Amino acid sequence: MAPALIAVILIAVVLVVIIIKSIRIVPQKTEAIVERLGKYRVTLGAGFHFLFPFIDRVAYEFSLKEEALDTLPQTCITSDNVSVVVDGLIFIEVQDSKAAAYGIDNYRYAASQLAQTALRSCVGKLALDKTFEERDSINAQVVEAIDAAAASWGIKVLRYEIKDITPPDSVKAAMETQMIAERQKRADIARSEGEKQATINRAEAAKLDEVLKSEGERERLMNEARGKAEAITTVADATAKALRTVGETLNTSGGADAASLRIAERYVEAFEGLARESTTLILPAEAGDVASMVGTAMSVFGKVKGKDKSPKSSNKEGQGEFGFTLE
Repeated sequence: MAPALIAVILIAVVLVVIIIKSIRIVPQKTEAIVERLGKYRVTLGAGFHFLFPFIDRVAYEFSLKEEALDTLPQTCITSDNVSVVVDGLIFIEVQDSKAAAYGIDNYRYAASQLAQTALRSCVGKLALDKTFEERDSINAQVVEAIDAAAASWGIKVLRYEIKDITPPDSVKAAMETQMIAERQKRADIARSEGEKQATINRAEAAKLDEVLKSEGERERLMNEARGKAEAITTVADATAKALRTVGETLNTSGGADAASLRIAERYVEAFEGLARESTTLILPAEAGDVASMVGTAMSVFGKVKGKDKSPKSSNKEGQGEFGFTLE
């Protein structure tokens, strides 16, 4: 092969290498730290860039995306001297590539270690029960502690999340017993409240039933009273009408004789009924003197009638007040 051809090939290779070394394409959400002869020169953002070959070089390259770092589980002691194993997750983001490159050797490791230290400090201030209840407060305190120290590292701590808090087995057993007792307590309270409400409902129902019964009884008694009053009024009206009719009849011609005959008939019928119902009779001394009984009854009528009007003439000897002789 001719020396000239070899020289051309070498020059072409050198040019290709120079071109490759002088061109740098930085992806989106990425920054590159360029050093010239070992000294910081510039920070390259996303895009196409030219470098001086063999003089400039990309020393560091950082992703500006949010990163999630898993911290190792660690043992923490609470304020009531209970050991718990806490596992967490930290989210960070590079905001200053130059500070991240020259401010600390490994910002990921440093942030993880600082998160563990801050976590132990926060948990040590709380009792075991509060540790489970105040996860958000612990997370905020860890973020605040890391963020204050990482300001010179060029990174931003976005958040910290506790993944798991594992107490000892003995504490687990005690917590489970407490949980069962608490649930039983709530169940007993709920049951007692239900029984209380049921008792109240039954009492109110019984009260309403008694009220309705008393109102119904009152209505029934009022209806009966109204019925009896109407019956008494009807009977009284009928009796009054009958008495008026009898009175009008007695004032007519022959009325007194008809009344005497009717009284005698009723007198005989009364003794006939007594004889039919019993074999033993107690009779008045004048039981056989029907005329005397009729005269007595008619004399009562005559007295009542005499109160209304005076007699027009005196009665004859041996005659009653109604103009006939009772024999």
